Amino acid sequence: MSRIAKKPIIIPEKTQVSVAGGVVTVKGPLGELNRGYKPVIEIKVENNEIFLIPKDESIETSALWGTYASHIKNMLAGVSKAYEKRLIVEGIGFKYDVKPKEMIFNLGFSHQIKLEIPAGLKITSDKTAMIISGIDKDSVGAFASKIRSLKKPEPYKGKGIHYEGEVIRRKQGKKAA
Repeated sequence: MSRIAKKPIIIPEKTQVSVAGGVVTVKGPLGELNRGYKPVIEIKVENNEIFLIPKDESIETSALWGTYASHIKNMLAGVSKAYEKRLIVEGIGFKYDVKPKEMIFNLGFSHQIKLEIPAGLKITSDKTAMIISGIDKDSVGAFASKIRSLKKPEPYKGKGIHYEGEVIRRKQGKKAA
């Protein structure tokens, strides 16, 4: 049983939610998000509140109940205020360039790595960090994870790409005799 989904989800101001044909659509000041769902959970929108009602008591239904509630909350939050992830590129000679539709990385390999920026995401560069922002929490997190996987931080000097605030366990290295 999900404690998250038992409570009604309150719709913020300037946000519209519609449910039709197995798809939840959320429109807000920053954009529009759609997400499909299975018919084992009934989703009702009444008086600026969203109710999720399971149709039976199977294991799959109880698992999807809380999942759908979390997805809808993330969609409501994303169309009101964009999600963002901050990545830091550390290392001598490690650099990146942001172009309108792609990113180019120099990470110590013999070649450059080119990544296409997904639609709906905006990437800006700060003095110390790369900021990935967008209204869809899933796509922001997935793209940040994809960038981090290009050169994970190594434990001896900490070189690589890591999230801001991420703790990297450091190893001591060789000792002089």
